Amino acid sequence: MARFRNIHSDFIILAGVALLLGNLPFLVELNRFQLSIATFILYWALLGTAWNIMGGYAGQFSFGHAAYYGLGAYTATVLLVDFSISPWIGMLVGAGLAGLFALATSFLSFRYGLKGPYFALATFAFAEMLRLVSTEIEFINTSIGITLPLYEGDSWVALQFNENPQNYYFAILALLILGLLINIIIVNSKLGYYLQAIREDEDAAAALGVNLLFYKTSAVVISAGVTAMGGAFFAQFFRFISPDLAFGVPVSIQILLRPIVGGVGTIWGPLIGALFLTPLSEMTRNFVRNPPPFLAMIEGRSGLDEMLFGIILILVIIFLPDGIMGGVRRLRERLRD
Repeated sequence: MARFRNIHSDFIILAGVALLLGNLPFLVELNRFQLSIATFILYWALLGTAWNIMGGYAGQFSFGHAAYYGLGAYTATVLLVDFSISPWIGMLVGAGLAGLFALATSFLSFRYGLKGPYFALATFAFAEMLRLVSTEIEFINTSIGITLPLYEGDSWVALQFNENPQNYYFAILALLILGLLINIIIVNSKLGYYLQAIREDEDAAAALGVNLLFYKTSAVVISAGVTAMGGAFFAQFFRFISPDLAFGVPVSIQILLRPIVGGVGTIWGPLIGALFLTPLSEMTRNFVRNPPPFLAMIEGRSGLDEMLFGIILILVIIFLPDGIMGGVRRLRERLRD
């Protein structure tokens, strides 16, 4: 009964979130810039949600999610540019390829006992391998990258919206709802219970008969597939992809920051983290571009916005080591006492 109540309440919250976010562009008048920020919030929330399946529930910290992200981005792009196949189909194909890559690499890593920081370094190495290899492959235009064709008007089939950019918002919202739905199902299933048992104590879970190799690999494959879908969306949104954009280290860092700040191992943590970090990044950038008069000397200083963003991020992690969701939980427990 408790399990049913948990999944029931999660579905109710998800329906409320979908209803609120789905009506946001109609309730609040957003200019093009504000709409792009809202779209980015949902985009990073999706990627953080994907990372959370592997890093949050299974406890397998990944520093190389750019590998799956880039595979999704390049697959959808190549299928559209060279074969005129809809990005929606390319998104599914990319998710499948990323899942196969994750299956092969995670099986090898777990089969030979990589865990903790060693597994994290392995994920980073695989992502860097793909980045370096992709700079030499003519089929994907080497390090030059691929520019997507520009279609006239709006096309849901080609996932391009020139006249109504709010459609990008609705597209990424649909993907985020799908990602959250997958998370809710996992958390309230046998897979989720086993993953959390593995996260807490692998040896104890193995002693109880949990197949560590199977369940950890399953988490990585699912996480990779959802991440690839986010990468495919990115390519269509920016209409350009290159090895550094697809497989670069910054992608992996940005993906894992959202769940860490919002709350690792929670359903809503990645979304909360994205709601906090994405506007914060823009605010620090705008602060350096247009500082108050008494700070005019910092105007346009290269890298200062990233430094400010990093300082604020460090303070959040110091004072909220369990993320924003963890801080809310502790506050609620204190008020209850």
